[in-house]
Order: sequence, then structure tokens, then C-alpha cells
Amino acid sequence: MASPATTLQSALLLQKQLKELSKHPVEGFSAGLADNDNIYEWEIMIIGPPDTLYEGGFFKARMTFPKDYPLMPPKLKFISEMWHPNVYPDGEVCISILHPPGEDKYGYEDAGERWMPVHTVETILLSVISMLSTPNDESPANIEAAKDWREDYPAFKKKVQRIVRRSADML
Repeated sequence: MASPATTLQSALLLQKQLKELSKHPVEGFSAGLADNDNIYEWEIMIIGPPDTLYEGGFFKARMTFPKDYPLMPPKLKFISEMWHPNVYPDGEVCISILHPPGEDKYGYEDAGERWMPVHTVETILLSVISMLSTPNDESPANIEAAKDWREDYPAFKKKVQRIVRRSADML
């Protein structure tokens, strides 16, 4: 459990990052608090990157920060429907920089690829946008999506296009 000092430091850091994103928005996403009384719960809107299957989509996500952020990574979960090899069926995003720091017990990831306290909301979301552009099907979170991606790309593309259309209709 995080100490009161750690919790205060993480809250101040998150307020600073939120203020910075408000002053200097980054193309491809927007971020704000899900509830003004909770700095640890953020609502994210990711815009499907140009020249990808997700182009034209608007994908809502929730980023939940631990009280010991930035020592430990937040969790990012799509609220909008998502079909992607690196997104679990429940919407949780599985990318290296969101995995706890240190060595991977399975030996798949190098410690340098995992969470580091230098990461910010901006670097995380830019990594997610990159993930949408280039899925990693070597270590899939969604086995069915990875299988479609590798073995039946037209079916994968059709599912993603349907999700993109639905996401635009939800706005």
C-alpha cells in the first residue's frame, strides 16, 4: 500500500500531467478526469490513427492509476468495443510499457521495454496509438483477433471496420 506521502506525490504529478495535456493537447487523443473528485481515474478518447484500419474511429478508454504512480503503471481499458491482438476481450490493453517494472518472469520482455517511472500519460497513449497501427501478434492478449490478423486478414479488417463505424455512431 502506498504511503500518504507517495499518494500525495502521485496526485500532484497526475495534476501536473493533466494540466500539461490541457495546455498542450497531443494529436490523436484527449484525456480528462472521469470524475473531478478522483485524480486517479481518467477518461480517454483515442482517435483512430490515419492510414490504419482504425482510422475514423473514436475509442473511449479508462485509465486507472495506482496510488504509487509513477513507480507502478496505470491500467488502460477500452470502454468502446475493440478488436485487436493486443487488447483482451474485456478491453484491457496489453503492451509492454504497462507491465510492472523489472524482469519478465516468462522471459518474453526485456526490463527496458516494461514500465519505467519516466513514462507519462502522453507516452502511454502514443504507445497505444502505435499499437493500433502495428499490432504485436507474437504475444497476443486476444487470441482470436491475432488468429484473424494472421490467418484471415479480410475478416479481421471487416470486424475492425464495423467497430470503427459503430464508434463514430456513438458520438
